[in-house]
Amino acid sequence: MLAFLLRRILSAIPLLLGISVLVFLLLAVAPGDFLDVARSQPDIPAEYIQQMEDKFALGEPWYTRYVTWLGNALQGDLGRSWIYKIPVTDLLWQRIPATLLLSALSILFALSVAIPLGVLAAVYKDSLFDRISALLAYAALSVPEFFLALLAVMFAARTGWFPTGGLTSVEHEFLPFWARIGDYAHHLVLPTIVLGMGSVANYMRIMRANFLDYVREDFVTTARAKGVPEGRVMFVHVLRVAINPLVSASGFILATLLSGSILVENVMNYPGLGQLIFQALMRQDQFVVVAAVLMGCIMLMAGNLVADLLLAWFDPRIRLEKN
Repeated sequence: MLAFLLRRILSAIPLLLGISVLVFLLLAVAPGDFLDVARSQPDIPAEYIQQMEDKFALGEPWYTRYVTWLGNALQGDLGRSWIYKIPVTDLLWQRIPATLLLSALSILFALSVAIPLGVLAAVYKDSLFDRISALLAYAALSVPEFFLALLAVMFAARTGWFPTGGLTSVEHEFLPFWARIGDYAHHLVLPTIVLGMGSVANYMRIMRANFLDYVREDFVTTARAKGVPEGRVMFVHVLRVAINPLVSASGFILATLLSGSILVENVMNYPGLGQLIFQALMRQDQFVVVAAVLMGCIMLMAGNLVADLLLAWFDPRIRLEKN
C-alpha cells in the first residue's frame, strides 16, 4: 500500500509541472495583462504602472517569469492576487473547502438516488418504470448544467423557498451553532441538486448495466439453488459486487463535477474554486489562475486515488501491488 501511494505521488509531480507550464504559456499568448484596466484609467500615474510591471516582471519572457514563480512556489509562496490584494494561498484556503463540500454532497446525492433507481430498473427490466427512468436519465444528460443552474435560480427567485446564491445569509455570524448549520444546508440544496443531476444519470446507467450482468453469474444461480430468498440474492449478493464499478467511476465523475462547478458556481453565485478561476481568468489575475488550476488538478488526482483505495477495500480480488 505504501509503495502504491508513493508511486502515485511521484507520478503526479511531473504532471503538475507540465500543467503549470501550459497555463503560464496560455496566459502569455493571451492578449493584454491584469494591468490593462489600470492603464485605461487616467488618474493612475504612469510611474505606478511601471512599478507594477517591474514588480511582476511583465516585460520578461514567460519562461523567465515561470522559473521565478516556480522557485517561490517551492518555498510555499504562490504569489499575490492583483484583484483581491491578498496572498494567493490565503485566497485558496477560503475557496477550496466550499468546492470540496459541494462536490462531496453532489456525489452523495447522486449515489443515494442512482443506486436504488438503477437496481429497480434492472430488477424490473423492460417494464414501464425501466423505460421512464431511462428516459429521465437521458434527459438529465442532455440538459447542460448551466441551464439547470439558471432554472434553479429562477425557481428560487419565484418561490422564495431557497436562496438565489451564496453560501451563507447576511445574519449568519449572529446565528447559534445549529442555526448556522441549517443556513449552510439551506444554501447548498439547489447547487447540490444541479451539480449532481448529471451524475445521477451516469451512475444509474452504470448500476443498471452491471446489475444485469451479475444477475446471470454462477454465484447467483448457486444462491438461488440453496434456497436463499430472492430479495437477499438481489440486494445483498448481487448489489455488493455490482456497486464496485461505481467506486471506480467516481474518479471520472469527480472530474466532471470540478469542470461543471465552474459554470454552476458562477451562475448560482457560489463562492467556490470554480467561481474564483472564472473571475481570475476574466481579469487575468495570473498567479490566481495558475494556483487555482493546480489545486483543481490536485483535488482530481486525490479523488482518483481515493477511488482506487476504496475499490481495493470493497473488492478483495483487487490488489494495488504485487506481493
